[in-house]
Amino acid sequence: MRNRSVADLMTPTAVAVQPGTSFKEIARLLDEYGITAVPVVDEDNRPVGVVSEADLLRRHTAKGGPSTAGAMMSSPVVVARPSWTAIEAARLMERHRVKRLPVVDAGGQLIGVLSRSDLLQLFLRRDRAIQEEILEDVVMRILGISPAALHIDVDEGRVTLSGTLERKSIAPVFVRLCESVDGVVEVVDRLTYEDDVDRDEGDSDAPAEAEAPPLP
Repeated sequence: MRNRSVADLMTPTAVAVQPGTSFKEIARLLDEYGITAVPVVDEDNRPVGVVSEADLLRRHTAKGGPSTAGAMMSSPVVVARPSWTAIEAARLMERHRVKRLPVVDAGGQLIGVLSRSDLLQLFLRRDRAIQEEILEDVVMRILGISPAALHIDVDEGRVTLSGTLERKSIAPVFVRLCESVDGVVEVVDRLTYEDDVDRDEGDSDAPAEAEAPPLP
């Protein structure tokens, strides 16, 4: 099972600006490329900040002051690594309340940008692809169990597990693995278990308790 990484989802950097880039040039780039923010890099192509539409609007309504990227940018910049999972990147966005992350390589140089809209690609994954990954990777390869007694239904990313597992103890692991598959929104557990059946049958074979003699 392979979760898509930041490198799989990010937009390779098409545009970046330097601290001395002017207000009008930044506005033109945002309009030309259809983006809402642009990373600011130093002379070594390392991110030092981000300028967004909101930063431009704040500068436009402010009185005086410099109107370069270096003066308007939000800094310090929060960055992601290409090897991170989408979940790691999403948690970082939530923690720092940002909508996009510059992505840097091992040397700290800018190689891409990951936005919230890029992360949403995970949830546009087709149901059939999700179902196949659960059957092939989770059920057969990782858990090593036969899919013959299981039924996995996927509808708009909602996974419903039904059928019979050998042991109930497998269920929590099964559910967690399914939840980690890209594109899964929710997992519904409707599984039954052979060890529960064996326990019930064993109870039915136990000798009946002797009835108390009637009172005189």
